Amino acid sequence: MLLFIRSVKQIWRRAKSLHSLANMGKFFLGLFCVIALAAFGIANASEKKREIGIFELKRGDLSVKFTNWGATIVSVLVPDKHGKLDDIVLGYDSIREYQNDTTYFGAIVGRVANRISGAKFTLNGVLYKLIANEGNNTLHGGTRGFSDVVWKVTKYQKSGSSPQIVFSYRSFDGEEGFPGDLLVTANYTLIANNQLKLTMKAKALNKPTPVNLAQHTYWNLGGHNSGDILSHRLQIFGSRITVVDNYLIPTGKLESVKGTPYDFLKPRKVGSRINKLPKGYDMNYALDHGTGEEKVKKAAVVYDEKSGRTLEVLTNAPGVQLYTGNYIKDVKGKGGFVYQAHAALCLETQGYPDAVNHPNFPSTIVTSKKPYNHIMLFKFSAK
Repeated sequence: MLLFIRSVKQIWRRAKSLHSLANMGKFFLGLFCVIALAAFGIANASEKKREIGIFELKRGDLSVKFTNWGATIVSVLVPDKHGKLDDIVLGYDSIREYQNDTTYFGAIVGRVANRISGAKFTLNGVLYKLIANEGNNTLHGGTRGFSDVVWKVTKYQKSGSSPQIVFSYRSFDGEEGFPGDLLVTANYTLIANNQLKLTMKAKALNKPTPVNLAQHTYWNLGGHNSGDILSHRLQIFGSRITVVDNYLIPTGKLESVKGTPYDFLKPRKVGSRINKLPKGYDMNYALDHGTGEEKVKKAAVVYDEKSGRTLEVLTNAPGVQLYTGNYIKDVKGKGGFVYQAHAALCLETQGYPDAVNHPNFPSTIVTSKKPYNHIMLFKFSAK
C-alpha cells in the first residue's frame, strides 16, 4: 500500500511540474496503471497466503481427492465388477505438477470455458479484448484462468452422511480482460449410491459478464494406467452439434449428428469411427433436454466392459463437450505412468462455446439479478 501511495505522489509531482493538459492526462493514465497493478498485486498476495493442499472425501466405496489449486479433482477411487478399487482419472503425483500442467487435468476452467473467437466480444456496446492463448483465440479463460489460481476452502466435511468440500474464488474486474468482479463457488458433495455432485455458482458483483465454467476431468473407467479408452462404449443424449471451423470455433450453425462420426445417440465404442476424424473428438453437443435451474437430466453414459464400470453424467447445462485427449503425448502421470493420446475422455457439461459472439446460442451472460448455477452429477456403478 505504501508503494502504491508513493507511486501516485511521484506521478502527480511530475504532472504539476510540467503544467500541461497533456501531462495531466498522462498523470491519470499513470494513475490508472498503478491502480490496476496494485489490484493485481493484492489479489496475488491474497492467493499466495493460502496454502495449497490435498483434501479427501470418502463415503462407502467412493473416495475422491481434490486440491484447491484450480478446484481440481485429483483422484476418484471406485470398485470394478469384482470389487477391486482403481483410480479412474488421469492426474499427477504432486501439486507442483498440477501447477505446471497444460492439459487441465481435473480442473475447473473459466471464467469462460472452451473457445472465444478472436479473443474478444462486445457486451452492452463495449468491446472487451481478452488474452489470446490459443492462436488468435481465448481458450479456457486465458493464460491464467480459474484452473491456474488458488481457491479458498470455505467448507470441508470429510465424512458423515454428506461429505463435502466447498471452494471459492473471487475474480477481479479485468482479469484476463473479462469485465466485473465475480464471486465463484464450487461445491463437491458425495451422496448415496456412489454419486458425486458438483454445484458451480457465480455472482456478478458489479458488471454483467460472461460465465461458462466446466469441470475438466479426464476419465478412464479401466483405471488411469490401463491404456486408451477406444473400447469404452459411449452414449450422448444430444442429437445436434455446434459446427466448428478449422480452428474449432463455432460457426453459429447446429447440425444433426445422424449419419456422422459424431452420432452417439445409441451406445457405441469411442474408437468405432474415430479414424474418420483428423485427431479425434473435440466437439460440443447440444443436449436434447434443454436447460433448467435445478433440473438435471442425462448428458452421457460411459461403460467399460472389462472392468464393468459405468459412469453416468447428468447436468442442467445446455451442452457437453466430448474430448478424447487427442493432444496428450508422453505426459508423465501418477506413479510414473506415461499417458498418450486417447488415454481418457472428457465430458465437460457447459454453455455453448463462443456463445458471447453468437446471439442465437443460449446466453452465458451473468448479472447481479441473474446468477450462474451449473449442476453436474456423476453416478458410478459396476456390473
